[in-house]
Amino acid sequence: MSTSVLIYNALRLPVADVEALILGRSIVAVPRKFINPGQKFALYPADISINLLPHEQHYRSSFLPVAQNALAQLNSEKVSITAWARCEFCQMLNDPESLEALSQLTVWTTEVLQQTLLEKPYLFLAYLRVYLLPQPLEVPVHPSGNFVSLPKSLTVTDSTPVLSESIFAKRRQQLEKLEPPEHPELEELQSALVHLSITNPKAKQLDAELKMFLGWSEKSPTTQPDPDLGWIQTISQVGNSSDGDGFEKLVRKSLIKLGFGNSNSNPKASLDPESTGGAGGLDFYCETPYQVVGECKATKSETVADGTPAQLIKLGHKHLQEQYNCCIKIIMAAGQLNRHANKTAIGNHMNVIRPETLQRLVELKAKHPGSVNLLDLKPCLEQEPFGEDADVKVNRYIERVWDKIKVRSQIVQAVKQLCYSDSEFPTVVEIKVQYNAKFATDFKLTYPSVRDLTIELSSPLTGYLGRREKGNDAEGDRFYFLRDLLLDD
Repeated sequence: MSTSVLIYNALRLPVADVEALILGRSIVAVPRKFINPGQKFALYPADISINLLPHEQHYRSSFLPVAQNALAQLNSEKVSITAWARCEFCQMLNDPESLEALSQLTVWTTEVLQQTLLEKPYLFLAYLRVYLLPQPLEVPVHPSGNFVSLPKSLTVTDSTPVLSESIFAKRRQQLEKLEPPEHPELEELQSALVHLSITNPKAKQLDAELKMFLGWSEKSPTTQPDPDLGWIQTISQVGNSSDGDGFEKLVRKSLIKLGFGNSNSNPKASLDPESTGGAGGLDFYCETPYQVVGECKATKSETVADGTPAQLIKLGHKHLQEQYNCCIKIIMAAGQLNRHANKTAIGNHMNVIRPETLQRLVELKAKHPGSVNLLDLKPCLEQEPFGEDADVKVNRYIERVWDKIKVRSQIVQAVKQLCYSDSEFPTVVEIKVQYNAKFATDFKLTYPSVRDLTIELSSPLTGYLGRREKGNDAEGDRFYFLRDLLLDD
């Protein structure tokens, strides 16, 4: 439940420092005077520096592009206030030895912190919990002063924090203990993406996810849908039409999307998505990670005759010779196989897969790129049943993958619930209990399985959870929520 707060004044800070607080890049400010814990104020971005060093030496290279952009946005006549803050803690620092470690956890360089300490006996470090205003407040420029009176008092709420309580607590502890940053290499990567993300949607998405993982942002990035979904979602429609060439090209694109490849230059045994096998050629042939050969049959309503599986046998032996026997065989067909065709398919270990099933499999890959493991799919395609019943086993494989994703999504939700209730950084045991109580249906997860899943979900390559190590073994690990794992089947 949000709480209303009355704000009378604003703390003047360098505009780039305010930007760092609003972006979640920083949770501390260096005010000119000591600030009492509990004090509340708006954040006034000003064109001031805390020393005589140029801005290029003021901010760390990873933050400098943001700082320069913030300075460029300053207006000489009015100031736009977009956030307010509550001081949680304020400390006085006078130890030069700690400044390098402090720099690694903030946006400032060691040099600027040292310069500040030379000018004053103490460096004040205020820990600020920042909240966004529902709309900007424009005020006249005030050229001086530590605090600036607002034209009128402002009623605000704490309903839109930049960072959650758990993330803020983690960052505060890290600063108070001057613990080294957990992922400095990812901070450098994020810095390199700043300019690229302006024009590149994929870089923008990665930039947003890195900020989320590093604890700089609480807002889940808006996932851009895979642009391939446009053609993927036509597979069923084209397969159930008379457009045989179009369906064959879509099947080839689908196999490439799933991770299959072919370096074979033979146009009669190819995977070129812009071409077809043509008269006397195989409709598709994959070499890696294992050999797959097949025929496509797009139909509106007619049944599939025995000629289709017979042609696969004939052309497979013709173009692949002895390699044909080592291949997984697939017929992509919309129409029902007649009795003779299905018998031939079963007898020759051919998987008959409908366009709807292929589309569902490729959509799964597009929405969750790491979910379809072709080496896991291989046994499914090699084992009975074959013929038209193979479509059922492929759909069962897809369901198993979705179930695994669902469990991971629920683990994330369990951690989220714990972080937002009593347990700020839940352990694996607490997460297991929460999952089994709130989400388990047919079976309950064990401690080892939850431990493996939480470590997987807190990997820098996934970034759904954060991991805070408290001991020398997995039992001491604690986790916190970063972003939702959204399901869309």
